[in-house]
Amino acid sequence: MLQNVFINCISAFLPNEAVSNDSMESLLQPVATRPSRVRNLILRSNKIISRYYAIDPKTGLASHNNAQLTAEAVRMLGTQGCDLDTIELLACGTTLPDQIMPNHALMVLGELGLPPCEAVATAGICLAGTMSLKYGYMAILSGLNSNAVATGSENVSSLLRGHLFTEEMAVRSKDLEKNPELAFEKDFLRWMLSDGAGAVWMSNKPNSTRDGISLRIDWIDQKSYAGELESCMYAGAEKLQDGSLRGWREYLPQEWLEHSTFSIKQDVKLLNDKIIEYTVTRPLLELVKENRVDPEQIDWFLPHYSSAYFRDKVYKGMHHAYCDIPQEKWFSNLSTKGNTGSASIYIILEELFNSGRLEKGERILCYVPESGRFSTAFMHFTVV
Repeated sequence: MLQNVFINCISAFLPNEAVSNDSMESLLQPVATRPSRVRNLILRSNKIISRYYAIDPKTGLASHNNAQLTAEAVRMLGTQGCDLDTIELLACGTTLPDQIMPNHALMVLGELGLPPCEAVATAGICLAGTMSLKYGYMAILSGLNSNAVATGSENVSSLLRGHLFTEEMAVRSKDLEKNPELAFEKDFLRWMLSDGAGAVWMSNKPNSTRDGISLRIDWIDQKSYAGELESCMYAGAEKLQDGSLRGWREYLPQEWLEHSTFSIKQDVKLLNDKIIEYTVTRPLLELVKENRVDPEQIDWFLPHYSSAYFRDKVYKGMHHAYCDIPQEKWFSNLSTKGNTGSASIYIILEELFNSGRLEKGERILCYVPESGRFSTAFMHFTVV
């Protein structure tokens, strides 16, 4: 017999103090002492005014690694009354863990020093966080577990530092002057991404306190269109003319430096051409036709978009899917918390859940796209 699954507590951890637009380049460091030519353009477009980095502003060194960020978010669940020693399942999603192996969840469990439990890491980009949440949801739904903690986290600033691109600038300066788009695909993301972690406590029972709320998970739907489209966002590889990826193991170590192979890259043209059709309109149209989404019944829409540039485009894509949810029902904190990838939906949910604005019976629809190779997730919750 399937069990109901409830989100009882949500936490978010954002490292250090908020970083303004004016101070972010000094913290990340310029590339080869040259101020970015596109920073102001990108910031005007994404409308992010503050974000957080796991960088000590005094020393310029890392203040946290990815596992430590995640562990801090889990510890904050403990301050909300969750007994961390009773965790049965820890599911952790992230884009880039601190190491290739062991997996990210094991490192988080080690940071926490918790009693033995099942620990699962989910791979991906933005969907890594929804995959971990879905794993925990399915484990409780099936009756295999009575509780689970799921997380999403990113420590992307470790790959955005200016000095990491110095070798490539020295080797390829002439090429980059002739073809500035080669640099744009990497520099673009330096002003888009930031650090943070979020965690949720799920169980088979709602909160028992008189005034406490929980979110009943009604369903989680994920879909990938990787069989139809080439890669759009990638790291540890180079994209070839035919659209395929050539992975880091096919290059010499010196070439990793010359090409900044491990930096995060984005095919911006492909992103603009396909992201709405494949992560909004097509999947949402299916959900509407299946009567799983009724726009008139949605009280809150929580979209994770990487830039305010996409807000109206998402809305237009929803119209094409016959799903008009007015923007006054939308909730986003992108402008103040930044784009934290797989952690973003947790950080959005945490702010709304703990705001006192939710009322019993309200329905929440979450949207999480991933441009890696065009995948998407929608999640439906009811406030109880």
